[in-house]
Amino acid sequence: MKSRVPKVFHELCGRPLLWWVLGTLREAGIEDVTVVCSPEMRDGLAAFGGVRTAVQDEQRGTGHALRVALEALEPASAASVLVTNADMPLVTAEIFRAAVDALGGNAMAMVAVRVDPASNFGRIVRRGDRVERIVEMRDATPQERTICEANAGIYAIDEAKARETVAQLRSENAQREYYLTDIVALLSERGERINPVLYGDDASLLGVNDRSELARARATMNGRLCDRHMRDGVTILDPATTYLEPEITIGRDTVLYPNTSISRLSEIGEGCTIGPNARLSNARVADGAEIRESVVIDSAIGSGARIGPFAHVRGESLVAGDVRVGNFVELKNANLERGAKVSHLSYVGDANVGEDANVGAGTITCNFDGIRKNRTTIGKRAMIGSNSSLVAPVEIGDDALTGAGSVVTKDVPAGERVAGNPARPLRSTS
Repeated sequence: MKSRVPKVFHELCGRPLLWWVLGTLREAGIEDVTVVCSPEMRDGLAAFGGVRTAVQDEQRGTGHALRVALEALEPASAASVLVTNADMPLVTAEIFRAAVDALGGNAMAMVAVRVDPASNFGRIVRRGDRVERIVEMRDATPQERTICEANAGIYAIDEAKARETVAQLRSENAQREYYLTDIVALLSERGERINPVLYGDDASLLGVNDRSELARARATMNGRLCDRHMRDGVTILDPATTYLEPEITIGRDTVLYPNTSISRLSEIGEGCTIGPNARLSNARVADGAEIRESVVIDSAIGSGARIGPFAHVRGESLVAGDVRVGNFVELKNANLERGAKVSHLSYVGDANVGEDANVGAGTITCNFDGIRKNRTTIGKRAMIGSNSSLVAPVEIGDDALTGAGSVVTKDVPAGERVAGNPARPLRSTS
């Protein structure tokens, strides 16, 4: 990966590669999981919870990794071990279950895949219908490189036989490493049967070895996520330009337009319109809301609210139903009650805006006094004139009005009309 980040911690659709593999193992019914890791990875694995770690102090190959894992486990009679690579995020629970089922009374079962002769997968060498050995491409003869049946790197092994054979591995190969694949030859020489489970050229068995393969895997996984939501009643106009993460919810009859990104456990209701060009992260969006060409982060949008275009809602903002947040408006830690409108070119931060209040274009809540953030409160049905500056802490009462360009430094009572810099009450003359 040419990165300071360990490969299996690189993200695919918002989750590390390892997260996907662990989740699929659990989906396949495998709960007792040991992750073999380097010393520098051990602390990072704590975030995954519920997995045992076995530290491989020296990187001496896959066979050595299996030995390290088995040393971390107490021997169990009649047990079997499933071995898989942590850089295969697309593998399915069906494939894992097939490998385990194929073990049966055999010493070993393995997943095989049809590949192009130019592939770098290790090749499966047979004698008749029996698997004799696996040869890595670096060690393969020209004839062996023409074999199209390859090792996918997923094995189910009788535990007792795994312990016996892993101790017999030798590092007499081009890499000077202990190859896990050499177990196949050791078992075959003893007359044991290795049962292959053959898949077609399946993208599910892609291993991620560089950032190009990571991008390919991401596109495949994103397609799966989009497909799942479309089958549940969501319209996605262009899955290729819609970017989803796992663990999000989207209600039926919601429409996602192109170039939309939804992440971090977001919850979208039914009948919503999202996009085009929208980004939602940890967003909670109620039924019937509309978010166009806007960003919503760590905030909630109420039923029937309309956001955008080009709005930015963030910082635990709460937007109630039927609210209008329009062009180039930013909300930060703001609560907008039902029917409120902030339509154009305004910043509303650390503020409460009452029902049916109207905040005019260019309005700013001046929430920072140089030391702390302060709140602004705007009452019900209040009218805030264009280019008003509300210097917090300040409260604008119900049905109050500020004139265009006002600089409001003091509270405005309910029903009062103020204007100017600083804003003063407007008096009628006869």
